[in-house]
Amino acid sequence: MYLPNFLALPVLLAAPVLSSSYHFNPLDHSAGTAPYFTPHNPPLQPSTPQGCNVTRASYLVRHAAIYPNDFEYETYIEPFVKKLQNTSQHQWQSTKALAFLSNWTAPAEEHHLEKLTKFGLQEARSLGTTLHKRYAHLTAPARVWSSTAERTVKSAEGFITGFTDNHTKSINLTQVAESEKAGADSLTPYKGCSAYSSSYGSDQSSAFGKVYTKPIIARLNAEAPSFNFTQNDITGMFELCGYETVIRGSSPFCSLKLFSPDEWLGYEYANDLMYFHNTGYGRELSSTLGLPWVNASIAALRDESLPQELYVSFTHREVPPMVLTALGLYNNSAYSGANNVNGTMPEDRINYNRAWKSSEILPFLTNIAIEKMSCESYGYDEGDYYRILNNAGPQPLVDCRDGPGGSCSKDNFHDFVKERLESTVGYNEACGGDSDYPTSLTLYEV
Repeated sequence: MYLPNFLALPVLLAAPVLSSSYHFNPLDHSAGTAPYFTPHNPPLQPSTPQGCNVTRASYLVRHAAIYPNDFEYETYIEPFVKKLQNTSQHQWQSTKALAFLSNWTAPAEEHHLEKLTKFGLQEARSLGTTLHKRYAHLTAPARVWSSTAERTVKSAEGFITGFTDNHTKSINLTQVAESEKAGADSLTPYKGCSAYSSSYGSDQSSAFGKVYTKPIIARLNAEAPSFNFTQNDITGMFELCGYETVIRGSSPFCSLKLFSPDEWLGYEYANDLMYFHNTGYGRELSSTLGLPWVNASIAALRDESLPQELYVSFTHREVPPMVLTALGLYNNSAYSGANNVNGTMPEDRINYNRAWKSSEILPFLTNIAIEKMSCESYGYDEGDYYRILNNAGPQPLVDCRDGPGGSCSKDNFHDFVKERLESTVGYNEACGGDSDYPTSLTLYEV
């Protein structure tokens, strides 16, 4: 009997090295205040699959990095900063994790709120440069669309600058009013939906906030007992990590000496709960509000008589997760067969195996793309296929991935979208709005 000579085996099969290669970046878990990044989850190849060529594409983009928005500033950041200025706790140097507070100054004031940062403008320009290279073979778009808020307009202008290498006159920017009466015919369809409220999800998020911040509050109050840290203080400190980074380039609030990876995952999950119930599967309304852009994009990509081949539109943080929900992506229960979608997001503990992660879904400049491809790929029928990208990462549809790179064949994709439309409550019915409100998006029909 042959006995292998284990001593002759390559070094690669030696006992594993026990030193840890663990790395944790808080900015990848900062939810809606995260600088743009590509999660690569799943780690599919972002480039076009072998044998395929993109013939048309449509992008929906959240605005780039901004100074704090009104709600987050007024609710969490400003109260924390004022409390810091008026506290009797002055011996920050003697603390372990809070010593930096002895000379820290706030990165934003009220007149800065919601304005694009310099970092954000560069983000937008970089996206333009990237898409110009990616789609160099397509006809440059004649126009780009944006909702009328200053931060979305400035993001679109930055994108155009990057795409055209500063020759901005070759692309027109069309501003779309953020109007209630526009209904679904806008880039902010939730504005005309009386059934939607920005407060959805706050109760669930706050409930878990009490759970994950309790030990943090106890730890920090032990270090600085005169400050009396609260749940809102902790939330503001977590938010300052992302906001200060996109304003100043870095932030001491991102230090893992201040908040551990486990604590960051608690903050992320509290945000996931909010966005899940506000713009995701926690409400059927989300699909209703996300489908108008999906349907309009598919119509534009199908109609090859339209001269424009690349469509890019800028909106706010609410819409991209609604679109992903409409497409059935990041669905925690997609393979479970369970009907209790809300049961996948408990409010007293973290579901670490969830698919719904706001940090991956809506960082600053988050972008969703629908690509139409012509493919002659080994093992697949020759023809047209569609692929979804989220922040440059391919996201195969759960019920349609019969093409190269997890893409979906043309007929199956059209059937999939049709089925989603037919199974989703219509805009006016779901929103309880005026019967005269438009129920579809028509911007790309020009």
